[in-house]
Amino acid sequence: TEGFLQRNCTQEEYWSEPFPPYTIACGFDEGSSKGPEDQKSYYSAFWRVYTAGYAASVTSLITALIVFAAFRKFHCTRNYIHMHLFVSFILRAVAVFTKDAVLFADETMDHCLMSTVACKAAVAFFQFSILANFFWLLIEGIYLQTLLLLTFVSNKKFVWWFMFTGWGAPTAVMFAWVLTRIHQQNTGCWDDDENGVVLWIIKGPILLTVLINFIIFINVIRILVHKLKSQEGGGSHSSHFVRLAKSTLLLIPLFGVHYIVFAFFPESTGLEARLYIELGLGSFQGFVVALLYCFSNAEVQTELKKQLCKWQYQEYLTFTHKHGALSRETSPVNYVTQLSLLDRISPKRRTSVLQDGVTTV
Repeated sequence: TEGFLQRNCTQEEYWSEPFPPYTIACGFDEGSSKGPEDQKSYYSAFWRVYTAGYAASVTSLITALIVFAAFRKFHCTRNYIHMHLFVSFILRAVAVFTKDAVLFADETMDHCLMSTVACKAAVAFFQFSILANFFWLLIEGIYLQTLLLLTFVSNKKFVWWFMFTGWGAPTAVMFAWVLTRIHQQNTGCWDDDENGVVLWIIKGPILLTVLINFIIFINVIRILVHKLKSQEGGGSHSSHFVRLAKSTLLLIPLFGVHYIVFAFFPESTGLEARLYIELGLGSFQGFVVALLYCFSNAEVQTELKKQLCKWQYQEYLTFTHKHGALSRETSPVNYVTQLSLLDRISPKRRTSVLQDGVTTV
C-alpha cells in the first residue's frame, strides 16, 4: 500500500513529525490484525450497515414530520422542537450520503489527493449537519429539564430562541471553521487531520454540547428517581427500578449520551469501537428518536386511529351512495316504471287512442 507523507522544516532547523499519520496515508491501521483487503471488505460491510441505518432514519423522520405538520393538534412548542430535531437528523443523513457520493464515488481515485470545491463543500455541509444535530439534542435536553422543573414554557417566544440557538450557533461556528480552513489549512478535501485551532473550532462546541447534555441527563435521572420515590402508595422497589431503567434507556438516544464514551479521547483511540458506536448505532438514532417521539406516542396513535376511522367512514358513505344510486337504476320496479312511461308516450299508443275515440263517436 502506498501513501504520501509530508514534513516541514521548523524554525529550529528540525524536521516536523510526518503528516498525515501513516494509518491515514496508507489507508489502514498498522496496529490492526487485518490486512488491507480484509479491512476493505470490513469497511464495505460497515458502509452497508450505516447506509441502511441512515435510510431507515430518513424515512421514519420524514413520516413523523408529515404527521406533526398535518394535524393542528400537534402544533405546540414541544413538537416544534421535535420537528427541528428531526430536520437536523435528516440533514445529517443527507450529508453522509452526499459526502460518500462525492468523495468515494470513483474507487479508482485516491480521495486523499482530491482538492475540489465540490468535495470541500460536501465536507463543510457534513460538519454543519453534525453541529446542528448536537445543538438540537442539547436543546431537547434543556427543554425536557425545564418541563420537569418549571412545568411551563407554553409561550411561542421560546421557540424562536431555540431556533436561533439550534441553527444560528452551528452557522456561526461553520463560518469561522471555513475561514480558518481557507487561510490556515486549505489542504485536500478538508477531511484530513486538523491541527490546533482548526480542530477545536468544530470539536470544542461538540464536546461542550455532549458534556452539558450528559449533566442534564444525570439531573433528569435524579429528578425521575425523586418522583418515583415520592409517588403515593410506594409500590415495590423492583417496579420502581424497572420504570427507572426504561426511562434511562429511552433517554440515552434522545440525549445522545452514547457519544460521551469517546468524546474526550483522540480520534485514533478505539477506532473500531468508535465506528460501531458513532456510525453503527448513531445511524439508527434518528429512527429511534422518531419512534419514541412520534410513533410510540399515545396521543399520536389516538389521533391517527381517529383519522383512519374517519377515512373509512367517508369511504363507506361514498360506497353506499354509489351502490344505492346504481341499485335504483337497475331495480325491476324502476324498469317497469320506465316501460310504462315509454308506452304512454309512444306514437303507436297515441294513434290507437285517437282511433278508439273516433269509433266511439
